[in-house]
Amino acid sequence: MKKNKSKKKIVLIILVCVLLVLIGVWGAFSVSVYNENINQRFESYEPLKLRVEDFDGLQCTEYMFPSNEGQMLAGYLYSAGSDQRGIIIIAHGYGGGHNSYMDCANYFAQHGYYVFAYDATGNDESEGEGVGGFPQGVVDLDHAISFVEESGNFPELPIGLFGHSWGGYSVCSVLTYHPEVKAVIECCGCNRPTDLFESGGKAMAGDVIYTMMPFVKIYEWAKYGKYATNTAIDGFEASEAVIMVAHSEDDDVVPVHYGYDLYYEKYKDNPRFTFLHFEDKGHNEFFVDSRDSYRQEFNAGFDRWLETLAYDYQAEENKERFVADKAAYIRQHLDRARWSHRLDKELFDQFLDFYNDNIDK
Repeated sequence: MKKNKSKKKIVLIILVCVLLVLIGVWGAFSVSVYNENINQRFESYEPLKLRVEDFDGLQCTEYMFPSNEGQMLAGYLYSAGSDQRGIIIIAHGYGGGHNSYMDCANYFAQHGYYVFAYDATGNDESEGEGVGGFPQGVVDLDHAISFVEESGNFPELPIGLFGHSWGGYSVCSVLTYHPEVKAVIECCGCNRPTDLFESGGKAMAGDVIYTMMPFVKIYEWAKYGKYATNTAIDGFEASEAVIMVAHSEDDDVVPVHYGYDLYYEKYKDNPRFTFLHFEDKGHNEFFVDSRDSYRQEFNAGFDRWLETLAYDYQAEENKERFVADKAAYIRQHLDRARWSHRLDKELFDQFLDFYNDNIDK
């Protein structure tokens, strides 16, 4: 009997050890997948980048300011005219710097606001070998707000925040650290930083992603501490800022149940909150007027050009040649006036009314 009990105990210990090893291996794999897919450096594609000169009367002053580990971030103050009533800080989405939001900055600048935008860590003109992780968005925004408030380079005006996707999460969560912010517009965002990894991972790996999430959460907490555990709702509760939440039902990058639905259920009767729900604005083209067909027209012309190439542009030996030819084609044929003025003006008029009604109260 004693031998049998001893054998069972040994077997149990072995099974526990094997289980712990498997958990450790899966945890390490999960963190590796996170870093390989998230901790990347992003550079906006130069031929398609927006330029200050694309917008009449827009002025830009460039700054550099430090973030949490001393990495310098590139900041840009946009303005047009005088008598600004506030400063709107833009937090961009994941996968590139602030450049693709320059048309948003121009709209607000042309309508009476200073706009401060910046490239987050690991993006465009900012330092950093990679983004680091999703909580880095809140870290960088925290430092951007402090720079605007404390550097002495900017007038003392009320601050509003504007964020999309990753930036949408960031402008809400950061309210925990900056309750002085007056008004926030959050578009296509989520409640937790890990939601961004989960939503993308589920599309690629299905339900397997849920077995990775505990390890990803632990990893983000170990790396970012309070920033990793702070949620958008935590930010709402820590602040008296007025909030506008805008999202589209067909968003397949950050589905509505990660953010909009949660907030609507909790705050639909709270006068601080305004909700804009759409059916067909998607995610990446959320700010583009659905009636604007320029992207489709340009892509159709580009496809016709591909058919005229005298070489196999998909072959590895022609890769560099095609990159150069593609850039040259875009520079020659892109209608910059149409490309840079595709905003949904009706949507941005609603955004402007929201800021005008709340930012300087």
